[in-house]
Amino acid sequence: METSRTGPIGTTIDPRSHRALGTASRASILELVRAAGTGMTTAEVGQRTGLHLSTARTHLDRLVDAGLLVKARASGGQPGRPAWRYRVALTEAPAPAPYRALAAALLDHLSRRHHGDARTEATHAGLDWGRHLAAATVAGGDPVDTLLDVLRALGFSPRRHETGDGTVEVHLHTCPFLELVNRNPDAICALHVGVIRGALERAGAPPASAVLEPFGASDACVVRLTLPR
Repeated sequence: METSRTGPIGTTIDPRSHRALGTASRASILELVRAAGTGMTTAEVGQRTGLHLSTARTHLDRLVDAGLLVKARASGGQPGRPAWRYRVALTEAPAPAPYRALAAALLDHLSRRHHGDARTEATHAGLDWGRHLAAATVAGGDPVDTLLDVLRALGFSPRRHETGDGTVEVHLHTCPFLELVNRNPDAICALHVGVIRGALERAGAPPASAVLEPFGASDACVVRLTLPR
């Protein structure tokens, strides 16, 4: 059993983090990703460091396992399966315990299934969850206000941004499910997409109008909404 130790200025040393940073390569990769703001792909890290792609990927995933990085696929709503993008994990408040337990149970269920697309199933589950949460909110009239209430209750610290080009952006400044993201990034991000679209549908907005872009801003994941005028 591992125990935490206290550092010279009273900070707690996580043994996993300590081992993950035990090589100069991983320490320098962590600094590269931190400086990038919106994160980096394996190819970008390989290009900057001169490491082979497989070596760079191994280092990046070791940092993910240690809780120092998180990864997600940022598609911008385009079809296909984009490359992983890695970003520094911030210290964030967790979601309320019942929500974490529900999300964890879903991931466990998906991991035991031997058929079907985990992302699709997670999205469907999120749709139902989002509709249920939106039905319990007090917001009325504006679907974006309903969505903000749902995301706020889950612990995402959302902020609305008007873009001026007919779209609305909602920046998610925290990820309350961070420990689950590293277990199955595709599924947990798909669950979030489903929650967002389910909440919008329950509020009377077209659910397909929402696109979630992980790491879409330097300090947030971004939900982009195209709503009817």
